[in-house]
Amino acid sequence: MPYTDEQKKGHIRELQDMLYAISIFDKRIPQVMPSGIYDSDTKEAVSEFQRLYGLPVTGETDPDTWDKIAAVYREDLDGAPAAYHVFPSKSYRVCDGDSGELVYIIQAMLWKAAAWYDNMPKVTVCGEFDEDTRKAVRLFQRYTGIPESGAVDCPTWNMLVHFLELKI
Repeated sequence: MPYTDEQKKGHIRELQDMLYAISIFDKRIPQVMPSGIYDSDTKEAVSEFQRLYGLPVTGETDPDTWDKIAAVYREDLDGAPAAYHVFPSKSYRVCDGDSGELVYIIQAMLWKAAAWYDNMPKVTVCGEFDEDTRKAVRLFQRYTGIPESGAVDCPTWNMLVHFLELKI
């Protein structure tokens, strides 16, 4: 059965999908938008991939290049879990009135601490830094020797993360 243009386009798109995903993990690989057309952007991404992974730099996808791209793609997705860095900076503080994803994470961490220790109050995981959250943060700071501000600064964040790592 002959290899159709549609099958070829599908394979090129699969290659581009893998290269695009790899470029998210490795910024040295130029980003290519999947189109199913082996254009100059695809050739450039393949060439850079080949250079970085010690393959002959041709810009063409031979079987060795395809296999290596597929292996790197699978490793990026199936490898060790990636760290998710959510605390914005060393000088950042989360406090009364703040809301959002970071507050949810802090509350979930405090909730987990309360599940392990009876002397830690349970907080509602709602994404709003409220009085109960502030009180739980203050208590956590007291128990861990951090100055009691009731706000989550970098030292408090780091202590929460390390505290949870010890229990997992």
